Amino acid sequence: MKFAVKAWSNGRARTGLLHLGNYPNPIETPALLLPTRKGLPYFISPDLLPSLPSPDSHLLQVCPLHFLEGLSPKTISKVGGLHQMVGLPEYGFAAVARDSVQCLPECNSTNKVGASFETPCGRLLIKPADYVEMISSMKPNIWATLADEVPAWVSDKRNKTSVDRTVRWLDECIALSSAGGAVFGSIVGGPSVEERERCTQEVARRNVSGYWIGGFGLGESMDERPALLNAVTAILQEEKPRLVCGLGLPEEVLQGVAAGIDLFDSEYIYHLTLEGFALTFPLGGVGVNVFSFDPNNLGSDRSKINLRATIYRKDTSPVVENCSCYTCQNHTKAYINHLLNVHEMLAQILLEMRP
Repeated sequence: MKFAVKAWSNGRARTGLLHLGNYPNPIETPALLLPTRKGLPYFISPDLLPSLPSPDSHLLQVCPLHFLEGLSPKTISKVGGLHQMVGLPEYGFAAVARDSVQCLPECNSTNKVGASFETPCGRLLIKPADYVEMISSMKPNIWATLADEVPAWVSDKRNKTSVDRTVRWLDECIALSSAGGAVFGSIVGGPSVEERERCTQEVARRNVSGYWIGGFGLGESMDERPALLNAVTAILQEEKPRLVCGLGLPEEVLQGVAAGIDLFDSEYIYHLTLEGFALTFPLGGVGVNVFSFDPNNLGSDRSKINLRATIYRKDTSPVVENCSCYTCQNHTKAYINHLLNVHEMLAQILLEMRP
């Protein structure tokens, strides 16, 4: 992996290019990681991935904990790693223990031995050695070290302990790792600017390829988040990429961009797709008046429409006029409304394919 900053704004925001060894074209940052379950996007099969914007969709987020209820690390390793197992050798994978959809951190059960997560197969305690074994078998392009994430309401003492554990586990993960790939050092600190700075200073001293900033989306307010993000990015080395978890909403992502974050792990699109919403604000030059908001129209707002709403039952127009994506070129709001009402998964596939 190689990363280069292209340009800076007047503040901390920046654009860059991320080069993955197995993909010839660079990925422009800031960029969103495409969330997956067990290595594949939730609603898009591998043969449909080329229909997504390229190379923006070539970096996938994967949670190693998803594989604990199935294949063993030894089996994944024998297959040749995650790329070969899921049949996506030209795609990049970023492995992070926390998955905001399936695997949530459980701070009350975390201890000095390892981090605890609530997963579909129960509450699991993950030790650094176990975590590195999973990473070594999967061979992702990027992986974040194990972290002790805590919500905003824990005591100062517990927050300080989370920083101490995260730094200690960082050293253990680096010492145990023989996986290759780019190691992203984990940064936590909860709602405390001082603890965020302390953790960042410790991680910045280590030999890592980038930084994973965790502990967000766990109870802190949007008003206090810019100070926390800026406290971290002000210390980090500029030539290394930064990945953040927990900033899901578009306005939260913009906060991260303003603070100098390069990569985002967001479950926002997943939840919208699952509930039948389609984004309608302009992307890639699509001309849409997003401010034509009718307060009496319960099926839409300024940025998205709810295609489950009855007003779209006979609407034969595309989701977005003049859009070149497969969904808008071939299907209507009425058809997607029908698919949603009869619980056909094709509805989610078509919505996920929207740019």
